[in-house]
Amino acid sequence: MKQSRLFNYVEEEADSAPSEMIRPKDCCKLCGLCVGRTNLVLPSGDLRSKVVFVGEAPGETEDKLGRPFVGKSGKLLDRLMKDEGLDRSKVMITNTVKCRPPNNRAPTEEEMAACRQFLESELYEKEVIVGLGKSSCRDLLGYEGKMGDIVNKDRSIVVRDREILFIPTYHPAACIYNRDSTDALRATIRRVRDEFL
Repeated sequence: MKQSRLFNYVEEEADSAPSEMIRPKDCCKLCGLCVGRTNLVLPSGDLRSKVVFVGEAPGETEDKLGRPFVGKSGKLLDRLMKDEGLDRSKVMITNTVKCRPPNNRAPTEEEMAACRQFLESELYEKEVIVGLGKSSCRDLLGYEGKMGDIVNKDRSIVVRDREILFIPTYHPAACIYNRDSTDALRATIRRVRDEFL
């Protein structure tokens, strides 16, 4: 049943996916995360949007439902987007890896590398990438420092042969009990709304 639900989701989203976007197969075993996987967690929202929000990895709820950012962090992201007048369906949302790491740990470099081809195909035609949190920034920027030093400071990354604007910001999980992080994420969302949509 779980594969059937995922298959229906993939088919619905696949109709609107750019032709360059590749997806892992349901039986993907490119890394060890496949062992505990319930569902692959593929991008959601407007797959043709020029804006993408990239998180680190699916959590327990995302693994069960096969959609990114639907757990506690996703609910906070939804609320902040709604408060700032940004319709979640107008952007694409994805993660650096498509399977949940055990105990919600951060994905390893090897796990992120295994999903890199899928992530690059998702990012290739975008105009702006919003990196949600440390793992996303580590994978896409190679950044290992403090998030506070780079939040909302424009960077650029090269995806294949394209240079794309990258805006690092806090992951919604970092905002649950931190007002400053929440304000910074709100500022990112407002900027995306005002400048790119």
